[in-house]
This record gives sequence, structure tokens and C-alpha cells, in this order.
Amino acid sequence: MCRLFSLTSTSCISPMKAIEALDMMKEGHDGSGVGLFLSSLEGPFSRYKGLPILSGIFTRDGFKRMEEYMAELGFTPRFQLTLDTTGNPPPGTPRREIYLIQVFDPPEDFKSLEQVLQERKLTGIRLHLRHMGQEKEDMVVFSFWPDVITIKEVGDPLETGQYLGLDREELCARQILAQGRQNTNYGINLYACHPFFIQGVSSMTNGENTAFVPIKEYLSTQGVVGYEGYQSDSEVFTHILHFTLKEMGLGIEAYKHIITPLQDSDLEAHPDREFLQRLKQACRRLIIDGPNCVIGCLPDKTMFMVQDRKKLRPGIVGGRPGLYAFSSEACGLDAVIPDRDKSLDFQPMHLDTAIVSPECKEVRICRQTQPLPLQH
Repeated sequence: MCRLFSLTSTSCISPMKAIEALDMMKEGHDGSGVGLFLSSLEGPFSRYKGLPILSGIFTRDGFKRMEEYMAELGFTPRFQLTLDTTGNPPPGTPRREIYLIQVFDPPEDFKSLEQVLQERKLTGIRLHLRHMGQEKEDMVVFSFWPDVITIKEVGDPLETGQYLGLDREELCARQILAQGRQNTNYGINLYACHPFFIQGVSSMTNGENTAFVPIKEYLSTQGVVGYEGYQSDSEVFTHILHFTLKEMGLGIEAYKHIITPLQDSDLEAHPDREFLQRLKQACRRLIIDGPNCVIGCLPDKTMFMVQDRKKLRPGIVGGRPGLYAFSSEACGLDAVIPDRDKSLDFQPMHLDTAIVSPECKEVRICRQTQPLPLQH
């Protein structure tokens, strides 16, 4: 089991707030790792909103190889932040050489590309660096995208966050996803640590997906740059979400209809019956199986939570205008937003998608029995 916590706010928040919420839920995770996704960045990164940011862990040799490769591509470093560790690593946390967050200015020929081609290019660069690092074990690359920072490490979330100095003012964001657990089922691998990311889409999951193999095989045959790796059975949730938004042009309201479609008897009474029947047939190999709670963030900074068909993992949403949180447990909400109206907290059930837009005005509930907005 692991625990999830995310924040979406109209003002800047330290990632340590999310880690403190994970610490409140410590009995629900094994303290073996922490993963963070940060977006809508403030501080020095706000000056580089449109420029891609590279997040990863490097040896000194790996850092030099990365620099040489990026220079060959014509990408110029603009701003660099390294996480300066303090003292000895916490128990179980390896000693690393460089935790790197670096902004790059792309070459002019990149800037002239259409957005979809720019996105594919950035994804291809991230994957190439990942493959370079896996070959010599000298770099681990989590994301390469504008306005996104991803941090992952092995160890107790609170102790690791303190060790990495994550309370520094440069790491301030308005959307934060935090997960407390390394993937210990198959051995430690930072690429198996949530949250997962592709082209502005990020998600994390508490649970297991026993339909992982057929879903992975289907996604891998779609010819989409980035549908590879799969060190965790939960990474397919991120890629299905990306497939929903980017490849099919649908909104977040359709995501549940793909991963947990309605039963045929329930579809008969749905106002979008014909469309959903075709969608279910076309995407039948993307249907998940197993207990899951999924929290994610979209490219437009919308945050959401969904549950599996049987609602077998905990999940709750609450907050107040300007600040909302999605949490595995209510005590996580209490740790960060104690002054909210708790009577408005909502626990999504198997038909629900709980959605908070980046304006953070309210929690919107979309049920699978409602008509779909198909303007996408």
C-alpha cells in the first residue's frame, strides 16, 4: 500500500506541505520512497515559463555526457538549481552526486516547429537521455518539459524531503502531486516511482492493475512517442490519460469511460449510448482491473481523482476556495487545510470523477451516468 496527496492552489506552496501530509498518513505507506510533481512554478522558474526544464539525478560523468548531448542538439542552459543535501542520507537513501533541475533554451529551428512536433521532440530527448543513463547507470531523467519539476528518491518521505532541502523558496508551485512509497514489489527502481509523467500529463496511483500486461502491449503498438518503459503497472494510467486527451481529443470526463466503462445494461439508458458503446469497443484493451485510486494533473493544470469499479482504495477531496487537496486519508487534509468546512469533503465513488480547475473555486463531480461534453 502507498499513500497519495496532491494540492492545487491559487497561491504558491512548498512541496514540504504535501510531504507533511504524507507523514500524517505514515501508517498507510512503508516509508520506502517519495515522488513529487510540481507545476505552475513560481520563484526563479517563473521567468522561464515556456522553456523546458530537465529534472533528474546524475553522476558527474553523467552530467557531462548530458551537457554534451544537449549542446549537440543546440539546447542552451539558462538556469540551474541543484538540491544541496545536508548531512548524511537518511536510512535507505543512496548518496547521489547531483540532483539537477535545469532550464534549457531550445534552438531556433525547434521554436519554429508546430506545438505537437515540439512536444514529440521534447519527449524524444527525455527518452534518449533515459536510455543513455540506463546504458552506463550515470543518469536518471524524470521529466523534460516547460513549467514542470519532478523529484524522486528512495527513503522516508519526510526525512528525504528534509535531507534534500525541499523547503527552499525556489521550489514553490501551485500544483503538487506527492506519493509516499518506492516500488518494492520488484526491487528498487526510481522509474517505477510515482507520479508518472508524459507531455504535461501526470498521475499517481494507490493500488494495483492486474490488466497491466495487455494494456502495456496495446499502448506500445500505438506508435506514440513515450509509450515505453513501464517499470510499474501504474504507469499505464498516465499513458491512458494521455491517450484520452492527446490522441482521441476527449476531456477528463471521458477517462472513466475508458478505464472502467459502464456495464452494457447501464449504457442502454445513457444519453450518449451510441458513442460510449463504440468507445468501449474501441478501447476495450485499456480497461483496468484491480483496486485503484488515481490522482492526476492535466496540461491545463486541472486536478482530478477517480476510483476503480469496486472503490477498494481510500480517497477524499476537500478544501476551500483558493486551496484544495486530494488525499488518500482525511488526516492528510487535516494536516494541510485544517480550516476547511469538513462537511463539504467528498469521497468519490466508482462512478465519480472529482475535478478541481486551476482557478480552485470548487470541487466539480462528474458522474458516468451524465451526458458527456464532446466538444473536444
